[in-house]
Amino acid sequence: MTAPSRLRWWWLALGLVLLGAATLAGVALGAAELPLAGVAAEILNLVPGITLESGLTARQSAIVTEIRLPRVVLALLVGAMLALAGGAYQGVFRNPLAEPFLLGVAAGAGLGVTVVIALQPATASGLPVTTPVAAFTGALGAVLVTYLLGAAGGRDRAPETLILAGVAVAAFLTAMQTYLLQRHVEVIREVYTWLLGRLGGATWGDVRMLLPYAVVSAVVIVLLGRELDVMSVGDHEASGLGINPQVIRIVLLAAASLGTAAAVSVSGLIGFVGIIVPHIVRLIFGTSYRVILPLSVVLGAAFLVLADLAARTVDIPREVPIGVITAFLGAPFFVIVLRATRRAAL
Repeated sequence: MTAPSRLRWWWLALGLVLLGAATLAGVALGAAELPLAGVAAEILNLVPGITLESGLTARQSAIVTEIRLPRVVLALLVGAMLALAGGAYQGVFRNPLAEPFLLGVAAGAGLGVTVVIALQPATASGLPVTTPVAAFTGALGAVLVTYLLGAAGGRDRAPETLILAGVAVAAFLTAMQTYLLQRHVEVIREVYTWLLGRLGGATWGDVRMLLPYAVVSAVVIVLLGRELDVMSVGDHEASGLGINPQVIRIVLLAAASLGTAAAVSVSGLIGFVGIIVPHIVRLIFGTSYRVILPLSVVLGAAFLVLADLAARTVDIPREVPIGVITAFLGAPFFVIVLRATRRAAL
């Protein structure tokens, strides 16, 4: 039986139901628990034309609309972008281990953001307005260097070769970042808080800054799912069907790096989302990128909302950095994928 090559509507519907449940839980649960029905009504009241009695006090309404909902929406966008970028990188490199964090892309974006924080004043919304551009420049440069280093082994290189190249690039970029911080010690606390993953203190300004980049990146990547499916059988076959593999790769790399950089610029370094979510989708729903990419958007968003909920609630009143939560889940998952990849290569 062949794997489905098209997205079934009910798969997407189930994913959206899960996303809605995760969003509601993310807003309602925390140090101050709120009634689910009241939270749902308060969220629906934000839709034009809808007016419901939530039963929440003015303080509770402020917690929903000004504190928790911006954080949940930001987690939703960041999770969607990181998962989608992971799926795109895996298709472009034909490598099941490719992921923004492991390819050095996040480190490149992180260096760009560190440069901006160290050299430019913050705005009223928090980060300087040039943060996404700097992050994108660093991310794109990192992924290109990683790809060139990984390609040096020839066409028969093992999948982990690319990951080793990513580790080397990330180590070099991290060293540059450390040197920069030593020269600007006044921003060390701000940068390191950001590096561990920062969804706490999220504002609607952060959401507005990320949203346009996320929309452009997601639309481009999802629309090229068919081309990724064709390219998976080989460049020669793809060219015979009227597809230019090199152009598609460049467009996908740019779009995935843009999405990753924008996410990193507002959330910090959050690893392993791009390897966990696409692989779960691949195992359950099939190997077609016309299925993997759109479902990665929805499930990646739900995954990070739930991970952020865990970060806020496992050690109340303290908060665990969300990067610690995703690494705790992602490290063993990566080992499992690596073992499966090595067995398949034998």
